[in-house]
Amino acid sequence: MTAITAEARGTTPPASGRVEYPIKRIIFASGLGTMIEWYDFYIFGSLAAVMSALLFPGKDPTWDLIKTWALFATGFLVRPFGAIVFGRIGDLIGRKYAFLVTLTVMGLSTFLIGLLPTYAQIGVLAPIILLVLRLLQGLALGGEYGGAAVYVAEHVPDNKRGYYTSFIQITATLGLFVSLAVVLGTKSLMTDANWKAWGWRLPFLLSIILVGMSLYIRLKLAESPLYAALKSQGKTSLAPLKESFGNWANFKIVLLVLLGATAGQGIVWYTGQFYALSFLQSVMKVDIVKASTIVAIAILFGMPFFTVFGALSDKIGRLKIMMAGNLLAAATYWLIYPAMVRLTPDPKHPPMVLLTLLVFIQVIYVTMVYGPIAAFLIESFPARIRYTSFSLPYHIGNGWFGGTLPLIASFLAAETGNKYAGLYWVTAVALMTFFVGTFALSESHRTEIWSEAEEARPVSA
Repeated sequence: MTAITAEARGTTPPASGRVEYPIKRIIFASGLGTMIEWYDFYIFGSLAAVMSALLFPGKDPTWDLIKTWALFATGFLVRPFGAIVFGRIGDLIGRKYAFLVTLTVMGLSTFLIGLLPTYAQIGVLAPIILLVLRLLQGLALGGEYGGAAVYVAEHVPDNKRGYYTSFIQITATLGLFVSLAVVLGTKSLMTDANWKAWGWRLPFLLSIILVGMSLYIRLKLAESPLYAALKSQGKTSLAPLKESFGNWANFKIVLLVLLGATAGQGIVWYTGQFYALSFLQSVMKVDIVKASTIVAIAILFGMPFFTVFGALSDKIGRLKIMMAGNLLAAATYWLIYPAMVRLTPDPKHPPMVLLTLLVFIQVIYVTMVYGPIAAFLIESFPARIRYTSFSLPYHIGNGWFGGTLPLIASFLAAETGNKYAGLYWVTAVALMTFFVGTFALSESHRTEIWSEAEEARPVSA
């Protein structure tokens, strides 16, 4: 029988002859791989403006960029399918196995993007091959995040779940930060001509080193103790897809969680970081180095607040914080973005400090909606089908609502001639989530997930 305790010092003692690791190491190993996958996923977005000129033969830069954002969006559209495939594997075979496979698929796909020929070299095959690689990236990420979050949650005490899982929440923003840092670093080492000709490939190619390191670390981890206990007791699901989505009681929770939590979280996350970066470059015409610097600094100072709000959610509840973030975002975006434009009459000399502050405010909203959400999702579903049930609403919310934001915003702006038109979509989704989450969902922070496998219950720290 698998047994585990989590003492106040945050360690797990040996059980069943296995080598156990401190909680900090478990979080590091899980988070490192997830961060690398987000890095792999987001360097495409960071380099969209450069890649659009190489992938499409059109003479209209605006529509070339929209086509590139469309390719970018495909990775988000297939994330729910990755969630279903790898969620099922995670519930049937184990959490560890699933996120080893996802990391491998993501790493290889990203490396191959770095080797991709341009349109001038192979014609229409270039965007087609990129589409295939982007779809593989989306499938991999669809299984990665849920596995890492569930794996960490199933190692830690119930009363600190929000705090510990918030470190996994940092990985998405950290991945974006690292992608910006690598882009800025490599670009600074060469001329603009070389950067546009071949230098943009380096961030993709370098990721294979990080992936190899993460795989080595993850291979040394044991299975989640709660899942191992359930499996030894014969309590794991034999049909996680059917139990998750063929059962109306559970499927209703999936729908409510999607509309009342993850949709708004996804839209606020991508607005506060990705849309802000795109808006600075494509609308305000701030060059890539200055725009990336603004967003990177705002992210750097904002990241600690993921754990602040994660820990706070252990005390006052997850929903209160997430709903406040959605409402604040919907109420203030229409003030923030016009202020960014008004303060920048000359894009060659933007007010770096003021723009960074305005993006930082948006990052705080991100930490409010995202910091507590992993714990909330974990508490919404039973362990036997947690990986599958957790992953689908998360990746629809983030992939379909949030991930398509750059494409939708660019299209609306191009069609209407209104540079702020994308904010209509953002505001509508954030408000929908606020009302559904406030009136249809309940607080979950008192849930005791370890009651499903009493022999594996940790001692509260």
